Amino acid sequence: MTTTQTRPGIPHQRRGVLRRILPVDEYAGLARVIVERSARLYLRAWAVLISGVVEPLFYLLAVTVGFRSLVPDVTLADGSTVPYVDFVAPALLAASAMNGAISETMSIYFKLRYDKLYEAMLTTPVGPLDIVLGEVGWAVLRGGFYGTVFLGVLTAMGLVSTPWAVVLVPVGLLVSFAFAAVGMAWATTLRSQAQLDYVTLASTAMFLFSTTFFPLSSYPAPLQWLVQLSPLYHGVELARMFFLGAPVPSALLHVAYLVVLAVGGLSVARARLRSMFLG
Repeated sequence: MTTTQTRPGIPHQRRGVLRRILPVDEYAGLARVIVERSARLYLRAWAVLISGVVEPLFYLLAVTVGFRSLVPDVTLADGSTVPYVDFVAPALLAASAMNGAISETMSIYFKLRYDKLYEAMLTTPVGPLDIVLGEVGWAVLRGGFYGTVFLGVLTAMGLVSTPWAVVLVPVGLLVSFAFAAVGMAWATTLRSQAQLDYVTLASTAMFLFSTTFFPLSSYPAPLQWLVQLSPLYHGVELARMFFLGAPVPSALLHVAYLVVLAVGGLSVARARLRSMFLG
């Protein structure tokens, strides 16, 4: 739209739809550089990346070996019954995608408050939206990686019984997208390291109370609406219906909820970075 330079090094030639629409100091089409930086960083810290795969597998092993004999079946809202492991497995996949995205966005606090990384980036042609898209993009890849590995384990264990299960890969990416965007927006508001505990508290509460282990009908009626506000609840329900091979039109509502959260998170995070560093 405009070729006016407001910061040194921003190129005059702007190609691509976003680069033509957005202000020149907002987006330079360099989000991939942020993603590449994170990928190179984790080549030297691959153990941190792999460790996130292990935790949900422990839960799956506990459910498969221990709880199967204690809670053999679960009754769904439509009156049908499914094995408890089939009820929990897709929920753990969605939770692993959430954890991957949140773990990545929590590191944004340190990049922002201690490393002054974004402040340095914004002295280059990189814009606030480049940073947001790059950080969120890498978090989505990390969360999607966890979800895909988890699905591979489910398949190897013989727990996958429907071709619909392949849709769990994009479901994991969507869950990661929503949590990464909201997580980054939240990270820009944190003032102290102690406030990171609020993020841990929120993610733990969502993990335990988003119908991960119990159906919605098991909650008291006044609390069911609160459960349904949880972003993870929508990811869990979406993953569960495709894992069980019974997608219904309500899947679109779950998708819409997560997309709205993701877009809102991106917008807030971009605005926060701009106000913090560019005025």
